[in-house]
Amino acid sequence: MDEATALELIRLADGDQIVSVTLADRVPAWEPGYYAADIVITSSFVNAQLRILVTLEDLDHWAEALDRIEQDELRPAEGGMLTLDWPPAGNDGYLRFIADDPYVVEVHDAPQTRISVSVPLDMGGAWIAEARHRLGVVRGLLGPDA
Repeated sequence: MDEATALELIRLADGDQIVSVTLADRVPAWEPGYYAADIVITSSFVNAQLRILVTLEDLDHWAEALDRIEQDELRPAEGGMLTLDWPPAGNDGYLRFIADDPYVVEVHDAPQTRISVSVPLDMGGAWIAEARHRLGVVRGLLGPDA
């Protein structure tokens, strides 16, 4: 990964553990609108990296996910926990957010290995504003279509 062109889209951290998504380059991977990205888990227990593809539509999904989380729509009326997948679960790896205290972020490699890693994160209250800022920076650097 070229440090000069890498863009950190998501950084979920609590001081001890980090789950991040970094676009590997500002240029589409092989097809217009598809960007190579790395999901990276860093902790004292496990360190892992998973290459995925992120689309411009996925950036919109991330903005919508932040809206839902901020509005506390992840908790259904009956009091259970609701989950949110980003990018939407499919043929590639993805993150699953579980609204709990602390948040739990699962990293899924599906369907390749079907391995998943669960990372509890006590992120505090400012993480959503920071996430929106990172998203804005990435969109600005990718251009007007982002």
